[in-house]
Amino acid sequence: MSDARTEILRRVRGALADVPAAEGPDDVAVARDYRHHDTASPSERVDRFEQRVSDYRATVRRVGADVSVAVTQACRELGLRRVAVPVDLPGGWRPDAVEIVPDAGLSADDLDQFDGALTGCAAAIADTGTIVLDGQGVSGRRVLSLIPDHHICIVLPERIVGLVPEAIVRVAEAVAVRGLPITLVSGPSASSDIELSRVEGVHGPRHLLVLIAEGMDA
Repeated sequence: MSDARTEILRRVRGALADVPAAEGPDDVAVARDYRHHDTASPSERVDRFEQRVSDYRATVRRVGADVSVAVTQACRELGLRRVAVPVDLPGGWRPDAVEIVPDAGLSADDLDQFDGALTGCAAAIADTGTIVLDGQGVSGRRVLSLIPDHHICIVLPERIVGLVPEAIVRVAEAVAVRGLPITLVSGPSASSDIELSRVEGVHGPRHLLVLIAEGMDA
């Protein structure tokens, strides 16, 4: 491992040998002639997102404006009795008959004692079936969505964009101004060994439930 690290660093230094010491990242123009905007209608984006995130083995449901009822039902089906949520999660999204604990600085060990986490998202990408969490607001802290075994994510149709560049624009301020980490979620956490034996829940939740909340305001 040490030899490999040494070789990688040698190659990096070699590749950077002709770069002036005073040159900054913004001093060199980068070609950005890829697509920046999706031309699909909002309903087409929702349909595409639903299909793509399902391809990643997430469970997806479309629900009405009464999100609390849908979340309560989901918690009952999954056997979730104690759920951690972002401090800023709307009251109308919180389930009944479940112990809800706002994440006001819970430790990793604390979060490991919860059955699941309930969050919203900053954006969702139709093209890739990806949920984008920006570490604040309804997304909650990064650690909140990574430790509990189940993650329920509420996605408003207004937050579904078509392409990756559109999602990056949505979270640019969180990164550039606040320095927050961005988490990209495409289905449950999974890993495969050399024989392609898939194991879920290795690096995060083993179950992802996405509730597309139609009929709600962003």
